[in-house]
Amino acid sequence: MPNPSETPKVSPDKTKKTKSASPAKASKAAAPETAAVAAPAHNIKKIFVLDTSVILYDHSAIQNFQEHDVAIPITVLEELDNFKKGNDIKNFEAREFIRFIDKLSAEHKLQEWLPLNGKNKGHFKVLMNNASSLDAVEIFGDKNDHRILNSALQMQRERPESKVVLVTKDINLRLKARALNLVSEDYETGKIQDVAGLYTGNDTLEDVPANIINELYEKGHCETEKVMAVPPADNHYFILKSFKNSILAFYNAASKQLERVDKLSAFGVKPRNAEQTFAIHALTNPDIKLVTVQGVAGTGKTLLALASALEQRREYKQIYLARPVVPLSNKDIGYLPGDIKSKLNPYMEPLWDNLKYIQNQFSETSKEFQKIRDMLDLEKLMITPLAYIRGRSLSNIIFIVDEAQNLTPHEVKTIISRAGENTKIIFTGDIYQIDTPYLDSQSNGLSYLIDRAKNHPLYAHITLLKGERSELANLANELL
Repeated sequence: MPNPSETPKVSPDKTKKTKSASPAKASKAAAPETAAVAAPAHNIKKIFVLDTSVILYDHSAIQNFQEHDVAIPITVLEELDNFKKGNDIKNFEAREFIRFIDKLSAEHKLQEWLPLNGKNKGHFKVLMNNASSLDAVEIFGDKNDHRILNSALQMQRERPESKVVLVTKDINLRLKARALNLVSEDYETGKIQDVAGLYTGNDTLEDVPANIINELYEKGHCETEKVMAVPPADNHYFILKSFKNSILAFYNAASKQLERVDKLSAFGVKPRNAEQTFAIHALTNPDIKLVTVQGVAGTGKTLLALASALEQRREYKQIYLARPVVPLSNKDIGYLPGDIKSKLNPYMEPLWDNLKYIQNQFSETSKEFQKIRDMLDLEKLMITPLAYIRGRSLSNIIFIVDEAQNLTPHEVKTIISRAGENTKIIFTGDIYQIDTPYLDSQSNGLSYLIDRAKNHPLYAHITLLKGERSELANLANELL
């Protein structure tokens, strides 16, 4: 399966032609510059100055700038010191980076340019907070971000022959850098360039011969070549239409045939459109171990995932429903009153709402209603913050990760790598509704996973388009 955290490489032909493409602009060749010496633009040396946000996103970032030099201000090390304790991914990233720098420096001084290990790699150093003639602290005020700006400005003054680029995932910091005539870019390694063209998991085919659709209805399957010349991605879904009828179909990765998809309910929840039907099919298919469901609010992502998991409760020992805790106003949850349960309850409430909805499909005296209550009492069904799962081995469970757009690619990889035998992992979310600082629709873990895992026989994806919560909710999505 594709590695969800594997760093994409610049294509060999582009690297050969420019030798200066970088992760900060991995999809673009370096722009020509006017230099004192008439030299080819691709020979201009670059120095990338990294902000703390880049390190917390990817601790191996300094190794991804090819032949160019990389530097970090001493302020970044000071900020990383505040993140080294804890169990969140950002704490892990901070610790890993600190260990790497310790190993890299060994007996050397970090204020010296140290060679980065690897062929065609540049050098690395730590920049001290020496203000240049243009003082960001004096202009913007005394805070860490502005000291980082000063370090980059000082490097620009010391190395006028090089192009100094500040790399940060903080949009405001990029804007301030540009206001000081300092080139600034986002860290783009792992970013999805075409979000609008992101894999949707299903297509509609018009003008399919009526006899093919009849064959699918009668036999339940047919040869793929009868419908399309080129086989589609594994586990891809279709709405097949002829001039008088239509059918839902699925390209089976194992049999390499098109199979009929029936409209089935999951623990009392009935699909209301074709995409929801596809989602339930993928979520309940035992051969598909990794599923992503993407869609705007009200499309039923979490509800379908939870209902499908309950439908398969006999096949797994436990069901985990988890979501990342994104603190309000970027404050740690420790500032909230009460014990840990009281602090976390507001974040878990949307998950409980979905569970209550499923329960309410049945009367309080029914076996299904009581079964959910028993599963909660016996901890067969667990609703928990995602941080509590870290370090565990996930065997014989269905693991649903809600709001997965708030995860980094590395966090997604960490979760999937915990999967043991007979485990199914489901990620749900809306890639346009990001609550985590420094992530966007291109760089979040859900988008990255959808792009990298497509066409794998263990994976299926469905994008839900139609809101089914209520007509009022649809009004908000469509008009506001």
